[in-house]
Amino acid sequence: MLDFIGEPMVVFVIGLGGGLMLGLAARLGRFCTLGMIEDAHFGQDLSRAWMWLLALGTAMIAGFAAEAAGYIDLGQTVLMSSRFPVAGAILGGLAFGYGMALAGNCGFGLLARLGGGDLRAFVVALIMGVAGFAALSGIFATIRAGLFPILPASAPNGLFHVAADVSGLAAPVLGITCGLAMAAFAAIRLLRAGARKMLVYGVLAGVAISSGFLGTYWVANTGFGTWPVISHSFTQPIGDTIRYVMFASVVDPGFGLGSVLGVVLGGTLGSLIKDGFRWEACEDHRELRRQMAGGALMGIGAVLAAGCSVGQGLSALSIAAVNAPLVAVSIWLGAWLGLRKLILGAHAVFGTE
Repeated sequence: MLDFIGEPMVVFVIGLGGGLMLGLAARLGRFCTLGMIEDAHFGQDLSRAWMWLLALGTAMIAGFAAEAAGYIDLGQTVLMSSRFPVAGAILGGLAFGYGMALAGNCGFGLLARLGGGDLRAFVVALIMGVAGFAALSGIFATIRAGLFPILPASAPNGLFHVAADVSGLAAPVLGITCGLAMAAFAAIRLLRAGARKMLVYGVLAGVAISSGFLGTYWVANTGFGTWPVISHSFTQPIGDTIRYVMFASVVDPGFGLGSVLGVVLGGTLGSLIKDGFRWEACEDHRELRRQMAGGALMGIGAVLAAGCSVGQGLSALSIAAVNAPLVAVSIWLGAWLGLRKLILGAHAVFGTE
């Protein structure tokens, strides 16, 4: 396959397939980070939280089972082969979560909404991608690199790998055990709630995450090119997609491009299956202004935190990267604060009258 269509296209197809699964999960299964947080705090409904936990457990089981079988070395993933600053994890996570609330969705959710015809999501996603690239390699890159340096790790930078050195148990054993416990607990809760559709799409989302790591690892260790071992995240890939549209003649397609297009395609298919594709636009300039500001915050925050709600909240957590829990909690807290401001007013956050 690598010789037939080329390594860049194979990586693109891997991203496309996983993105398609995630897009379908978003549109048909209501798989959404912000929706999960809003339901939990303001709707007293934990169904989407159990779906997210099921996805995480499924991806964790698949990833560590593959490592136990010798199909992948999780220590080669970008998330485990680098040391990311703790300050960036906290500040970036808070900024991303607050921006997600202002924008009405994360990057992944924006792409799924775009697939259903939401032009507001298109505008906000563009701003998020440009802001992320400005912090990653653009006008803010020097400041970001100076304040939040990323250094190579001398050993796999994963919680289970660290625990393995202390306990004597193999990291895959710890990962599989933890994944099974999470998946079983979440599945039981969803079945008791009669949410069988959420159960199906939670598993599908988990498979999509693990397919990214397994697929890119296979290409990186089978082909002749240098490919990062990664999975789905939706900040830099949006910027990569913008760059590819402008410079396709000199830029190869890659995993991020496939992932972005896959989610949009999955969102389109899901909208056609569920309730029909509809073009939507913003009628209130104040709402659009708020969403654009949220997109910029998400782009910058995700770069500081080395990932978004999917990149850290699922991909990094599924392999137990050291900073992932801290980023996930920070994103949740930032989103909660943003939602309180929108729903209850500024005084609910800042204590003002």
